[in-house]
Amino acid sequence: MSDPAQNGANRVQETSTPESPGGRDLGLVTRSALGGLLHDRREPVVLLVEDDPGDALLVEELVADCRPRMSLRWARSIEEAMAALQSEPVDCVLLDLHLPDAHGLDALEALREWTGGTAVVVLTGLAEEESGLAAVAAGAQDYLVKGRVDPEWLGRAIRYAVQRTQTEQSAAALQASQLRAEENARLERGLLPTPLLEGIDAPEIVARYHPGRAQSLLGGDFYDVVQLPDGTVEVLIGDVSGHGPDEAALGVALRIAWRTLVLSGISGTERLRRLDQILAAERAQDHTFATLTCVSLLADRRTAFIVRAGHPGVMVRSGSDVAWLEVPGGPALGILPDADWPRYELALPERGALVLFTDGLFEGRIAASGARLGEERLLAAARALGSLPGASFVDELIGHAQGLAEGFGGLDDDVAVLHVTWRQDR
Repeated sequence: MSDPAQNGANRVQETSTPESPGGRDLGLVTRSALGGLLHDRREPVVLLVEDDPGDALLVEELVADCRPRMSLRWARSIEEAMAALQSEPVDCVLLDLHLPDAHGLDALEALREWTGGTAVVVLTGLAEEESGLAAVAAGAQDYLVKGRVDPEWLGRAIRYAVQRTQTEQSAAALQASQLRAEENARLERGLLPTPLLEGIDAPEIVARYHPGRAQSLLGGDFYDVVQLPDGTVEVLIGDVSGHGPDEAALGVALRIAWRTLVLSGISGTERLRRLDQILAAERAQDHTFATLTCVSLLADRRTAFIVRAGHPGVMVRSGSDVAWLEVPGGPALGILPDADWPRYELALPERGALVLFTDGLFEGRIAASGARLGEERLLAAARALGSLPGASFVDELIGHAQGLAEGFGGLDDDVAVLHVTWRQDR
């Protein structure tokens, strides 16, 4: 269903309105947003809050002579004004400060609590100019003195009040957007890992992360890289089931726990048992699970040990060749209590790379039938890119998957890719 607030900018909505001070139906025309007032040149809608019929009639006559034209609606009290504002929005409120149910700045405060971002121009008596100044200080956009206003002055005051309100709202929205961007940047620095690498023999790491949720920074995928004092490089990639902030938070918790376990000297199957316990304690839903692959790249770069928990295989690059390796593994974390995960030993080529990734890279739909990219097509694409260096290889591979899925909903799952390049010292 379409949003009336969005569609209103392209149509005029006519509604029945209370009788005007002069006894005529004013035929109120509504609008959907302040921006529409300045760009589509429709009649601004003005709500007069005034209990004196004589003063209200004078304002109606002034509005009738204003150019550009305006539509006027009349309320006799704050209560009536709130009812009117609830039924349909207006561009500007002309507010008398002496009403049956509110007096002075109390009337302005009560109205502003209800109107939010609507422009307010206060009407004062000849001897009450100081009240007008106080009202502006309290949040009104302007004030007018009864008996000293002509149609041109009234029209200009209303237009400027609306424009000032729009400018203030735009500035506030921009500031809020900038603050959100700064907060997101801090989150990115704090929650996405920086590989902990030391020494001249550290492997080259290329990491890419694309959350699947719109406007989000983090998803349930996670990764990390830590080099130990003996030169061993520990690599992690994982994927928490589901999509949302709970899954993102759990992914961060598992990553930090993994790094802590690595630095504490806990390795192999025992490390996964500890992570399994942490997942069970931290998950928001009992059915939440996580897949992951851990790689220990030994200091001589001739051997790697891989432990896999329900996660997709890895790709091994050697020169321009790319092979898919599906090593023996155990269940995902959070599925079976007291599970076991075998440790697989892999002999490494002299110059090569391991490519670890989450299933979001190959589960995007690429046809109207719902067919997905799949592991075989992903491997074929990787082989076609086999001559590229690490960063280009990863970016082109992700771009290929995104391009195929673009017309069918895109890659709607989180995607994490780690490319680990080493060189052996012979």
